[in-house]
Amino acid sequence: MCGIFGYVNFLVERDRKFITDTLLNGLSRLEYRGYDSAGLAVDGDKQGETLIFKEVGKVQALRDKINGQKAVDFSKIFVSSGGIAHTRWATHGIPCERNSHPHRSDPTNEFCVVHNGIITNYKELRTILEKFGFVFESDTDTEAVAKLAKYIYDTQKKSGQELTFTNLVKAVCKEVEGAFALIFKSSHFPNEYVAARRGSPLLIGVKTTKTLKVDFVDVETEVPAASESNLLLPDQPTVRRTQSRSFLGEEGVVVPVEFILASDASAIIEHTKKVLYLEDDDIAHISEGDLHIHRLRRDDTMSSVRTIQTLEQELAQIQKGNFGHFMQKEIYDQPESVINTMRGRVNFDDFTVTLGGLRSQLSNIRRSRRIIFSACGTSFHSCIGVKSIFAELTEMPISCELSSSFLDEKLPIFRDDVCIFVSQSGETKDTLLALQYCKERGALCLGVTNTVGSTISRETHCGVHINAGPEISVASTKAYTSQFIALTMIALQLSDDNFQKVQRRQEIIKGLRDLSGNIKKTLALEPQVKKLALTKFGNDAKNLILLGRGYQSATCLEGALKIKEVTYVHAEGILAGELKHGPLALIEPAMPIILMMPKDRHYDDSENALKQVTARGGQPIIVCDEDDDSSALKGFETIRVPKTVDALQAIVNIIPLQLFSYHLAVARGYNPDSPRNLAKSVTTA
Repeated sequence: MCGIFGYVNFLVERDRKFITDTLLNGLSRLEYRGYDSAGLAVDGDKQGETLIFKEVGKVQALRDKINGQKAVDFSKIFVSSGGIAHTRWATHGIPCERNSHPHRSDPTNEFCVVHNGIITNYKELRTILEKFGFVFESDTDTEAVAKLAKYIYDTQKKSGQELTFTNLVKAVCKEVEGAFALIFKSSHFPNEYVAARRGSPLLIGVKTTKTLKVDFVDVETEVPAASESNLLLPDQPTVRRTQSRSFLGEEGVVVPVEFILASDASAIIEHTKKVLYLEDDDIAHISEGDLHIHRLRRDDTMSSVRTIQTLEQELAQIQKGNFGHFMQKEIYDQPESVINTMRGRVNFDDFTVTLGGLRSQLSNIRRSRRIIFSACGTSFHSCIGVKSIFAELTEMPISCELSSSFLDEKLPIFRDDVCIFVSQSGETKDTLLALQYCKERGALCLGVTNTVGSTISRETHCGVHINAGPEISVASTKAYTSQFIALTMIALQLSDDNFQKVQRRQEIIKGLRDLSGNIKKTLALEPQVKKLALTKFGNDAKNLILLGRGYQSATCLEGALKIKEVTYVHAEGILAGELKHGPLALIEPAMPIILMMPKDRHYDDSENALKQVTARGGQPIIVCDEDDDSSALKGFETIRVPKTVDALQAIVNIIPLQLFSYHLAVARGYNPDSPRNLAKSVTTA
């Protein structure tokens, strides 16, 4: 969803052009998250002056607007400066310049803020602040945060108690309800920036020419003051004001340093690989080349340090290379990404699977009475895809629940349940709410994500990273196949003590060994798939049906989702066994149909569905095995893919549907990387 980015330089000479370009480039790296407008704030020429630029549309439109500012001196050098920037995905108020971030406290820009998340009590805050004379310029929830900061600052100043920037932000956060990642900039605190996190991702990159003395930042220790103040009058703790050990030079002096703040590591990687992830209720204060971490509450048990980690990804991984779009690149990444998911985990010689992230809880998972999957969208489809093999191998009751309806239904969760939460970003809000719900009820929680350091990976008891690499396109492709494999590997490891399943497990592991090669063979069918997309559907098709059963049910659901996401065609995945119970009424000669028909135990039933469809004039495109010479296929357009074990055939069969949706979107003139109204990381419920 929204993307936030910040840049701070200390004792590093940068001109205003460099700073604005850095902010704009950071926003460009966050474009994949989905947005409708963009904006940024940088230092002006006078002390305490802040310049704000906003524009509706793409980041390029904002760049053009800034480049056209003749009155601004972009060659002005700053030894210490910075700025904040934002891409907005509309939740409160239509996409327009006044609703774009950064939001300000008043016409002189005393306080500016960028925000990712949702403030749930903004109406109450707005009502109170309007009574104190504040005039709101936008329809957003975020503006209340900026104005609240000014109100608290002015109130405290009148009473003779000037606040530090950190304590001011603490006071604001104590009044705010909901989920947020915030970065504050203020004319009252030049060259100081404060970031706060609760429920929305935020990380800080550190760039310096010197080697960091230690690889962590201390969380400030506080001693409570003698008296406590009310909520709008923040605590006045005695803080041990020491320099962070990481940023001290040999003689105890702070070294030249640059800080980069962002919602996502993809915006930081081109600057530095040294990052730290903020935890919920962390307050980060950047000033004079130093970074201090504070806690919003004193009575918690969080770690007293924040580790500075090294990012594993490379810049080339978030660039398109020779491909037309990120979606196409990520489809072609899959022969490698599936190997990365299995690397070091599957031993193809002795047919064993070892997932280090589960080791501590393996016996507890095996003793559980049932397994519940919780996910949204594509991640949910990967759970549907492995539900059958999980039940077969573990011999436990398995259920798949949409995270978005988990709390609505108030599902009964018990202490002997295992709940598996699947999310590409690890920050999906609905899935996080379901995770919190299950943890409160004592269930063992397992996370499957693609993002190291994400909230789900930190909040679950154990888990597996899918290691698919950065996925930029909003429409998920390689994350789906890697999630499918990671979940299959969990089922394989859970069943490795069941001697009755040895032959079945070996069959699946052999399929995993050959999977990368089978995906490469399937990708070679792209010219045929592209031709079918253009000739059979073109620009006229408004609807599309995908039929399948058994393991292919998930393929139909995921294929339909991909087509909906990027082509805006109403596509529906239907279980072939349900045709007679209603959907058969939709079948007519003009209805485009794709039928999944691999040679598995459901082959005869799929052939029966084919006859039902053709008897009513339907002419489906059939995705089948490359060696299928059945007479039932004669006269139909077929996409023949390599055959593999039934439990993994869905991974091979989804590739043509991904290519199909991509080429259909491009043919219709749509950008498959940024579908309208959608966001990559859904961080609001």
